[in-house]
Amino acid sequence: MAKRAKRLKKGIESLKEEIEMHFNKIEKDIEGENLERGRYHVKEIDRSLFKALELKMKFLELPMGLLENYRKRLEEIKKKIENIGNI
Repeated sequence: MAKRAKRLKKGIESLKEEIEMHFNKIEKDIEGENLERGRYHVKEIDRSLFKALELKMKFLELPMGLLENYRKRLEEIKKKIENIGNI
């Protein structure tokens, strides 16, 4: 079980890095007004990365505060993209 827990912790760290990378890409896409590409990154984070992170955190019985912070941040970005798209 210890090996599995170590591997899951490493996986969580890897997912955090990947999520941050996608957030950075979204910000660049918004600045460059490439909204379709930004929406793609939003979907990628929301549909696959959050799910994987949630499963690993539940298995290790970790608090979900980190995931909630990411979700709030993603919602803010979604609103920003909508506002720019409506202008």
